[in-house]
Amino acid sequence: MTTMLEVTDVTAGGCCTPLQREPLSAAEADQLATTMKALADPTRLRLLSIVAASEGSEACVCDLIEPVGLSQPTVSHHLKVLTAAGFLTRSKRGTWAYFTLVPGALDRVSQLLTAS
Repeated sequence: MTTMLEVTDVTAGGCCTPLQREPLSAAEADQLATTMKALADPTRLRLLSIVAASEGSEACVCDLIEPVGLSQPTVSHHLKVLTAAGFLTRSKRGTWAYFTLVPGALDRVSQLLTAS
């Protein structure tokens, strides 16, 4: 029969592997969660993909409505979320809004999870 003292002695002996790098801080985890929530939607992933595949990684909102099959207000909402999360920038030309992929925005998500 194992006693509490024996279990304590085993864990005190260093059975756990030490961390090889600094883990995410609470603030970094909050920021990353917000960013990942923006990506955790199939429509938003498609919109990002369409913008990234467009010439100059830029697309007019008018070109994004039909491919995703949603209304303009719904597409605009999704684009607003992606812009707030730092994946897209928005510029207005006449009555239309154009969205551009922020260089390296997707790399930041990967780097936060794999940084050494």
